[in-house]
Order: sequence, then structure tokens, then C-alpha cells
Amino acid sequence: MNNIVQSGYKGKIYPVNPKEKEINGIPCFPSITGIPGKVDTAIFSVPAGKVLDIARECGAKGVKNLIVLTAGFKETGRAGAELEKKLLSLCEQYNMRLLGPNCVGFIDTHTPINATFLKGFPPQGEIAFISQSGAMLAAILDWSRLAGIGYSKIYSLGNKADLNEVDCISEAADDPNTKVILCYIEDVSCGSEFLKKVTQATLKKPVIILKSGTSQAGAQAASSHTGALAGSDLAYNTAFKRCGVLRVYSMSELFDLAIAFTSQPVPKGEKIAIVTNSGGPGIIATDKVESYGLSMARFAKETIDELRLNLPPEAGIYNPVDVLGDARTDRFKFALETVLKDENVHSAAVLLCPVAVTEPLETAQAVVELNKAYPDKPLVAAYMGGPSLAEGAKVLSAGGVPCFTMPEPAIAAMAGMSMYRKLKERTAAEITVTDFKPDQKTVKAIFYDVKRDNRLALLGSEAAEVIAAYRIDTIPTVLTHSPEEAAAKADDMGYPVVLKVASPRIQHKTDVGGVKIGLKTAGDVKSAYVNVMENVHRYLPKVIPHGIEIQKMAPKGIELIVGMSRDVQFGPMIGFGLGGIYVNLLKDVTFRLANGITVNEIKEMISETKAYTLLKGYRGDKPVDLEAVSKVIRRVAMLAVDFPEIMEIDINPVFAYEHGVAALDVKITLS
Repeated sequence: MNNIVQSGYKGKIYPVNPKEKEINGIPCFPSITGIPGKVDTAIFSVPAGKVLDIARECGAKGVKNLIVLTAGFKETGRAGAELEKKLLSLCEQYNMRLLGPNCVGFIDTHTPINATFLKGFPPQGEIAFISQSGAMLAAILDWSRLAGIGYSKIYSLGNKADLNEVDCISEAADDPNTKVILCYIEDVSCGSEFLKKVTQATLKKPVIILKSGTSQAGAQAASSHTGALAGSDLAYNTAFKRCGVLRVYSMSELFDLAIAFTSQPVPKGEKIAIVTNSGGPGIIATDKVESYGLSMARFAKETIDELRLNLPPEAGIYNPVDVLGDARTDRFKFALETVLKDENVHSAAVLLCPVAVTEPLETAQAVVELNKAYPDKPLVAAYMGGPSLAEGAKVLSAGGVPCFTMPEPAIAAMAGMSMYRKLKERTAAEITVTDFKPDQKTVKAIFYDVKRDNRLALLGSEAAEVIAAYRIDTIPTVLTHSPEEAAAKADDMGYPVVLKVASPRIQHKTDVGGVKIGLKTAGDVKSAYVNVMENVHRYLPKVIPHGIEIQKMAPKGIELIVGMSRDVQFGPMIGFGLGGIYVNLLKDVTFRLANGITVNEIKEMISETKAYTLLKGYRGDKPVDLEAVSKVIRRVAMLAVDFPEIMEIDINPVFAYEHGVAALDVKITLS
């Protein structure tokens, strides 16, 4: 009540309490049904056991919005989850929207209203902040008042029984008072909704997310804290990239970026200029420029000539520009303006260390003037020091130039803005057009037979037939049941051949002596058949193989892996990278969401891996057929989307050649 009144809310306020006649001088009603006129929103701060009855009264009254601050719902266990389910059912029955339960409330500084139980009211600003943690929200708001950071809207999600992070992001994206959207989340309520609506939001304004639960222990803590299951962190990274979300890993990163976005334009390119009065910080900043994906601007000849003519001979006139430790305001200003005029420069950073002749306040005023004179080129500063730089830092911040205490966060903020530009400029994701119709009938028949056999894992020969139905080139593979049959099939194929044990219970065949390669005669095949069966019986005496698979031996190519894993939130994820027996050791694999994967995303996948160097041709080797590799990725994605019952696909290795590819070993697991 105090917060709502003191925030300056101009609407009507109705306290409801059967034991009080008035609260804060405002008449109190014994129940919501006794309130005259319309009620838009009801805020609950009552014991959990009373919430359902009051919600029912709100529904009868025609209330459309509930904010339930009360805890004691699904975050407490089974009984609380059942109570929350009943509350949501009531909301659906009466067409009410629900924020919470177990939330702090919400704040709108422009209406204004403070419908929370937090202490104080934040300054008005252009940042929307959405938090799944009420305690995190309380700490951030307290810190923000000290830091002078303002907000447009603040949402506490709580248990997200109804309204969730997607609803709040979508609303903030359409809010004219909001420039940037910040989120602290522990999970996503609905992956498909997130992908669709957050993609729309990021095209309007930056969405920056700090998601906890990145480690296994952290994910378990997140689950117990909110009663929700955390998806895999890899899936979240992949989804965020698809949506255009900027992900950060600390609260300081979250607000460093927010400050940059609310005060500076998005850079038009990656080329940054650095002006410093000390070589060391300039080198540190240069290192960060490269590691964050930016590039050091290469100055035009005219810029270099002007710097050489007007700076001391000892100064650094390339990039970074070192104006030397004795630089006063005029030298800083000249150097900065000179590089800002250069068309090869998209953004700039000023680094200042305090020495006896430094003029931090006057230099800050000059930087602010130049920031206004070049409004299309974002500018950040790092004032590296303490009390002697405090006044100058205040002038920079007040003048709209983000000021940091070290070079690293300054460059990171610029890199974040540059990344947002690239994400926003991405093509509107043309869906890959297929030039063929897959043989889904064959795939369905194979899956039917597998399930009828009470299996979830396909045999290698079955899996090869499935991907062949999607026009993925495979090596002919035949299942045999005796040494004689194996030899006959090998004769038909032509030598040399490979033998592999066929059993869904054996994932790593070579570990149990279940693979024999380079067999050149029928006699070799018969002997190998017997030997493989003996090996399996020795290592896994309880496993009875389905038989032995005979496969034509393929010529050696570059070993790749293409696979799919289905995430509970975001659906099938396609993986690509360097394959073979070292795939788990090298972990050179990158992922994208299968649904709606584009040609550009597939190109990015391939180029992001270390394997790309080999694929382009290394040390005289000829490049491989990248179009054929792309088709494998694209068609595995199609297969995964077409058949939701597929949980995993693992094609390892895929041999890549100068012309074409060949899938050698295929594993498919059904749900």
C-alpha cells in the first residue's frame, strides 16, 4: 500500500481486509465483492490457503488481472503444485491473467505505479528489467539507486504459472518508454513460443539475458528454486542465437550493456579506434577487441598524416593511438576527433590513466562534446583510477558516454552492441527449399518394425535405410545371420568389406571387438564372423546379437559427424563437427536448431569448426564437397522435424570427399 501511494499512482486504490476500516487513510473493504465499480487488478498478499477463495471472488467481480505475491505454491513441492494448478484453472475459468504466484510484483515508472513490497522506487529510465528471482530483483534495485540507473518497467515473474518471460519481453518490446530489455531467468516456460516471439522482439530492440543454471549443479539449484526443469545450456545458447538474444554471464555484463544501449547508437560496423594516454591499457584493449570479435580500424592515410603532424614524435599514430602520459585535454580532443572523422572508424574508446598533468574533468567535457558532434559513432570511455577521476567519470555518464573503470568492460560493451547489429541484420531466415520429396513411407515402416520388436534403437542397417530415404548417401549395408550368408553377401558387394556386430545394446562396437575391416576374401569374412561373435560373447555374455552387418569398405575421406539431439524445450538440435573416434575428446562440434534451419546457419555451422580448415583444403589437400556436406546437415534436420519420435541421430563418421560424401555408421534412437 505504501509503495503504491508513494509512487504517485493516480488511479483508485481499494484496500481489502476484513479486520480494518482504513489503511493509510484509505477506506478498507471487508471483501472484494463489496467494492463499488470496476476493479482492473487485484494484488494478493494473503496466506496461500486463502488465495483460491479470493481468486474466485475476483473472478465473480470481473477482475481481469491478478498479482499473487504469496509463496507456498509449486516451489514448495507436490501439494503446492496442486494448489497452483487450481489457481491457474480459476484464472482460465474467469478469463483472468496471473502474474506469479511467489513473485515480488511489478513497477512502471512512467504510469507511475510501484506494485511491489520492495523498498523504494527506482529512477525513471529506459531499461525494462524482467527477473525470475525476487531476491535478485531486490538487490539490483537497491544497487541501481546508488548507481543512478533508471528503469521503465520492472517485472517479477515468480513461478510463471501464467504470464512468463515471453509475455513480458513482448510487452516491453512494444513499450515506447523502453530502449533495452534485460532478463534474469532460470528456465524458459515454452521453447516454441520463446523462439517465435522473442525473435520478433529483438528486431525492435535489444534483449539481453542472464540465464543461470549453466552447470549441472546450477541447473539442479534452479530447478529446486522455481519448481521448473532447466533445459540444457547448449540448447539455450543455440536458441538465443536463433532469436537474436545477447547472452551475458554476469550481472555486471548485463548492466554494462544496458547502459551502453540506452546512451549510444548501435555501431554500423566492427572497426573500433582506441585513444589512450598509456601503452599498457591500449594493448589490453587491443587484445580484447580481437577476442570479442571486433577489429582494430585501419586509419586512412590522411588520418595518419594528420596525427603524425600534430602529435609528439614519440606518440603512437596508428591504432591504438597513444597520446602519451603528458597529454592534456587539447591533445586528447584532437586525437579523438581526428579518428572519429575517419570513414574507416565505426566506433571509438577513450582510455585515461591519471598522472600529474592529466585533466580528467576537462577531458571528459571534451569527450562529451565530440560524442554530440559525431552522433552516429558510438563512444565509450575507461577512466582507470579512483577519486582523482570521479568528477570526470560523472561528467561522462551524465553526458551519455558510458564510463568504465577498466578497458575490458568498455570493449565488451562495444562488442555487445556490434553483435546486436549483426544479429538484427541477419536475413529474415529464408527456410531452406528442398528439391526432393523424402520417402517417409519407408521410414514409417522401419519404425513400425522396430517398435513391434520392442526396441528403441535401430540396427545399423535399418538406420542406414532411414537416412537413405532422405537422400543421404550411405555405404550399402546388409544384415546377415551366418558366416556362409555373410560370405555370400560380401561376394555380391565386392571386396574389401567391413563386418560389424548388429545389436542395439552395443553402442561402441570397437570396444568389444565387434568390428573387422579390410576383409578381402570369403574366407576372411567367415573367420571374421566367428571371431566377432566370440568377442561379443566374451565381453558381453548376456547380449545376443541380431547378426552381423556386412558393409562395402569406403575409400578414406575426412571424418565428420552429423547428429541430432532432441531438447525438451527447443526441440531437435543439429550438431556438426570433426568426427571419428576422437569426437568426444576434441569436441569440435557446433549446434543449431533443426526447425527452420537456413542455408546461412548451415554455412555458419561448418565455418565455426576447426574442421573447416581441413575441409577447405589443408597443406596441398583438395577441398571437400561443402555443398554435399551441407545437404547432409539439411536433410538430417528435415528427418528430425518430420519424425518427432526420433530422440537421437548419430552419423559418425561421414566421409567427406572432393566429390560427394558417404555416411558410414548411423545410429538412430526412438522415444
